[in-house]
Amino acid sequence: MSILALVIAQLAMTQSASADFAAREADKLVACVEKIESDPEGAYEDGLAWIYQGNRPGARQCTALALIALGRADEGAARLENLANAPDGGSVEQRAEYLVQAGNAWLQAGAAEAAVLTFTNALKLKPGTPDLLIDRASAHLMLGDWAKAEKDLDTALKFAPGTAIAHHMRGEARLNQDQLSLAMDDVEAAMAADPENIDTLVLRGRIREAIRLSDVRVIETRVD
Repeated sequence: MSILALVIAQLAMTQSASADFAAREADKLVACVEKIESDPEGAYEDGLAWIYQGNRPGARQCTALALIALGRADEGAARLENLANAPDGGSVEQRAEYLVQAGNAWLQAGAAEAAVLTFTNALKLKPGTPDLLIDRASAHLMLGDWAKAEKDLDTALKFAPGTAIAHHMRGEARLNQDQLSLAMDDVEAAMAADPENIDTLVLRGRIREAIRLSDVRVIETRVD
């Protein structure tokens, strides 16, 4: 066998072994994440054992997610952010996934400012992604930054028209800015997409009450 043929054969074997290893790692991650739902403590221990075997990304991701399930959302979020920024963090898609999981963990922990920063970093990797814009808008709403939430939702709806949750959230943002007619437009769009959503029905009631009170104030001003 020529030297070139030998090198090609060795390369093929290496690529095959690498693919097999990646497949095994992926299977271990799936099993670990599935275990979180029924036994987060056990999944965390499995993740620690996996880390001991080589501190691989899947192991660190699983332990972080297990910590979130165990009520340690802030610690899990920080670990996921570290993984997203690590040299072995993987592809752009994988790093963005870690940041999305971290951002939602920050929201779970009540750390909305940290969530905004994390979702912003995720959007740098995947600009214009509607789900990421909606996630960041959730953090803005938690902070009471109605205008920023509305701006993110405007963009999300530009890329994904008719998304029920985006219309619902924009209706909330507009209600809090006294944009009552526009808020009602959003609620109607949300109900058209998801007519059974109880939260949207409640929001519609709040907007109707705000409109009624606004009309009363107008009448009282005219009487005075």
